[in-house]
Amino acid sequence: MAQIGKAPCDDTLILHGARPEEGICPEASKPWVLAAAIVGSSMAFIDGTVVNVALPAIQADLKATAFQAQWVVESYALLLAALLLVGGALGDHFGRRRIFAIGVGVFALSSVGCALAGTVHQLIAARAVQGVGGALLVPGSLALISASFPEKERGKAIGTWSGFSGITAAVGPVLGGFLVDHFSWTWAFLINIPMALLVLWIVWRHVPESRGASARGGLDLWGALLATAGLGGIVYAFIEAPTQGWASPAVIVALVIGVAGSLGFVAAERRVRAPMLPLALLRIGNFSGANLLTLLLYAALGGGLYFFPLNLIQVQGYSATVAGAALLPFVLILFALSRWAGQLVDRFGPRLPLVVGPSIAAAGFALFAVPGVGASYWSGFLPAVVVLGLGMAVTIAPLTTTVMNAVGPEQAGVASGVNNAVSRAAAVLAIAVFGAIMAWAFDTALAEHLRGMGASAQVTAFLEGERSKLAGAAVPPGVDAATATALKRAVAESFVAGFRWVMLLGAALAALSAASAWWMIRGAPAAREPTKAGGPGKT
Repeated sequence: MAQIGKAPCDDTLILHGARPEEGICPEASKPWVLAAAIVGSSMAFIDGTVVNVALPAIQADLKATAFQAQWVVESYALLLAALLLVGGALGDHFGRRRIFAIGVGVFALSSVGCALAGTVHQLIAARAVQGVGGALLVPGSLALISASFPEKERGKAIGTWSGFSGITAAVGPVLGGFLVDHFSWTWAFLINIPMALLVLWIVWRHVPESRGASARGGLDLWGALLATAGLGGIVYAFIEAPTQGWASPAVIVALVIGVAGSLGFVAAERRVRAPMLPLALLRIGNFSGANLLTLLLYAALGGGLYFFPLNLIQVQGYSATVAGAALLPFVLILFALSRWAGQLVDRFGPRLPLVVGPSIAAAGFALFAVPGVGASYWSGFLPAVVVLGLGMAVTIAPLTTTVMNAVGPEQAGVASGVNNAVSRAAAVLAIAVFGAIMAWAFDTALAEHLRGMGASAQVTAFLEGERSKLAGAAVPPGVDAATATALKRAVAESFVAGFRWVMLLGAALAALSAASAWWMIRGAPAAREPTKAGGPGKT
């Protein structure tokens, strides 16, 4: 659940992804284009939430460590985040219909590879390929709508797409949990196949080809390569350090590659003709402030919610179906309040909602740190889910509006794409960093529990070998029932100790995002201070 539903600025990517003259799709084809975009993007939305619910079953079946399970999520999310903007540019260059169809095909074939994986390493590799397919599929689905509907019809198309996306975000995890509970985790991937076949049939029969004006600008392949190296190196270091140690040559080399790749990315973006990230945009105060807020808040959201279903399933003993339904209130709150939240910037200006929303979200993350082992969902976790949902509902629409108002109409598509990619990159980095913190807190707490129990050297040594599985750690064979129960309790409480650290860190990041908005975001309500077209207001 590293990415719940749509990322920020998805809707504005559709709205600003094409020039008005590009909406030349035949009238009869428009419903088919919308259907292809909805079903295609739904594949990615479902995959982004279902896999977390399936992770405990994957970990147990493939005998994977918790850190290998992280790679099952991270290998997909890393390549999706790093290649997302390039995927959109490829559609402009070589045809949106063609690149979208290729993305759907790659996504479907790699989903089969995931389902057939016999080892966790095979699954990680298949997920990486799936991330490449997603990087072509996700921006392609949005670009099809922008290219096929003229400006006066695009709002209705966006509303339809957003509504179905909300349904997907709500139903996907529950469906995935049901499949895991009643069949196998492999079905969490195989559900993509009939959807992909339907999309490809629609594309082949009914979707016209289109290209974008940016096709003349060139592809930023160096930017994509360096972004992947930068993100990948840092993520590898933080995921592998808990098991290999920070002094391990592999971890040190990964850190060096990550830092060098990140610096190289910045240098490359200064030189290429059509950069993924136009650095000049960062000199716009509201744009850089909105993206700093996005980085901090979506790091908290992605990193914190990654561990939530693991807590529910491995510690609290809930089924995968129940764990999949646990965030339904969050999704429903976002859906119900999105229209109301969209008016907040007009009434209060951008700063107030972008301070209040993340502050409420920080309180929600803090509430997640309260429940212990054996907590009731209704009294323990639901209040946190509701408060977090309220905070994100207040934040998302004003954040999107602030990004769009910070730049001129001609840069709106680029600005929304950058903010969208920042949110995804933040989740990728946070899962790795939060995982390292979880491992440290778990190991520390488990060692204290074992000392307090007076555990034997043999028991301690066995659990030392199991600690990389976190809450999935097994108890030593041959111990008596009372000892086994005490050890299982110690493992569960150690995971909760780490979970509390993770959620409090999420609360701190959300609070920092609110502080960054207070410090960097400027602007007055539109009714009180008219602004020039495409420019932010100033206080």
